[in-house]
Amino acid sequence: MKILFTNTVIVLVIATLFSSCSKKSSKSQKTGIPYNDKNYGYSKFRQTHPSPGPGLVAIEGGTFVLGGSADQDINFEYNNVRKRVTIPAFYMDETEVSNQDWLDYLHWISATFPTDHELYYNALPDTLVWRRPLSYNEPYVNNYLRHPAFQDYPVVGVTWDQAQDYCQWRTDRTNELILQQQGKILNPYIKKNTAAAAAQKIPFNTDMYLNNQFRGAGIDGKKMTADLNGKPVAGAKKAVRPVIVEDGILKPAYRLPTEAEWEYAALAYAGNTQFENITDGKIYPWNGLGVRSAKKDTRGLIMANFKRGQGDNGGVGGYLNDKAFITAPIRSYVPNDFGLYNMAGNVNEWVQDTYRQMTFEDVDDFNPFRGNEFTDKRLADPATGKYAKDKYGRPIKDPAKAAKKMTYAELIASQKASVATASKDPLAGKPYNADARGFVDTVNTSLYGTTTLVSNHSKVYKGGSWNDMAYWLNPATRRFMNEDDASAEVGFRCAMDLVGAPEIHPSGKPHFSVKKVK
Repeated sequence: MKILFTNTVIVLVIATLFSSCSKKSSKSQKTGIPYNDKNYGYSKFRQTHPSPGPGLVAIEGGTFVLGGSADQDINFEYNNVRKRVTIPAFYMDETEVSNQDWLDYLHWISATFPTDHELYYNALPDTLVWRRPLSYNEPYVNNYLRHPAFQDYPVVGVTWDQAQDYCQWRTDRTNELILQQQGKILNPYIKKNTAAAAAQKIPFNTDMYLNNQFRGAGIDGKKMTADLNGKPVAGAKKAVRPVIVEDGILKPAYRLPTEAEWEYAALAYAGNTQFENITDGKIYPWNGLGVRSAKKDTRGLIMANFKRGQGDNGGVGGYLNDKAFITAPIRSYVPNDFGLYNMAGNVNEWVQDTYRQMTFEDVDDFNPFRGNEFTDKRLADPATGKYAKDKYGRPIKDPAKAAKKMTYAELIASQKASVATASKDPLAGKPYNADARGFVDTVNTSLYGTTTLVSNHSKVYKGGSWNDMAYWLNPATRRFMNEDDASAEVGFRCAMDLVGAPEIHPSGKPHFSVKKVK
């Protein structure tokens, strides 16, 4: 029996989102110091397993053979060498990001920064991706993004860089709404909150909020958390503080899925698993060797949106097959056993990884990923720990300067050097790495595109599209494109880290008992 991983089941299994300090007195197991006692100031929070953010479903992790679904023809270039890996549990968007989702993003930019035309222009998808020298696609250039008829179709023409910006925006808007609904911060969008509208000239940012740099009159809500270690401000009855990570209220960041996560989620072997055995392999996100439905009511219909052959994008007039000539609505066709729609066809999807042909001979076998660029948040004042921020209220990030935790003296010296040179040298903080082909060097990029087209700017996309043959529907296939390029065949969906216990559906399975702390 197949298991459909739905939001309904997840909500029943996963603990509630909200957490708070335990009202019952408890104490440290190692020192005996009481928790949640104002005389001692130590807080202990209820252990929580947060539900997924809006739009996401839970993907229970596990082991699988990366590239294992590829047959000999697909694997002939050896660009996805088979390797057994383990993927930790995570969350993933049920659907691709739609045109309406992107219009929400554009609306927020225009409403929040009405005079910043550059920011709005940079967020616009490239609708010219529809143009072809020998095709009449101009209606899509003018209508595909904005016309209501296409609002639930996947957004295209979005670069990898734009997808990163959208993930950051989505993280901040989701966490901002959580805090507003719980009364932790005021909502500046409500007309009667004139003080909030005046105070929040710079929009909410999760990192800044967690660093205690988003608060004060017009920002602080009426239901802020009691601060056992603080002192009340003038006129207040009790000391309060912003939400912190330990509260378990805020969501982790939205991001692009890694290539390994995407392939694992597309195959959805959980539906073919009994005990620890995978009973059936897959070539596509559905079972079987073909691309047509075997069910009685839909027998013969194509299971995804792709090009059946040269010049055949949808079948014969009067009896269309996949019901789509270009893209299709994001909830078209049958979801896979994780409940994910269109993990084959419709649009290819950006993933987080940087492309290398032999990636999977090199990366780790736990949560494999290529593309780490470790960064540190720049301090505006090393003495107080306040972050430097850009004009949009986001922390400025510099390349990490150490592979391990620095001493405090080293940290302060490093931050002071960054502050001193940032305004003088545009390349400050960028490590120079000499490399014959230019794809490691972050400063001199003159060789990029001359000696090789594969560099750290080359990002992976997967899944096949409305304009691809069935070959590309196999989750093991992989292609790459420059991070600032876009296509009418490429969109994306977001993912999020899952914190805490990895088992999504523990009911009906054997477990060792866990002794509770008294």
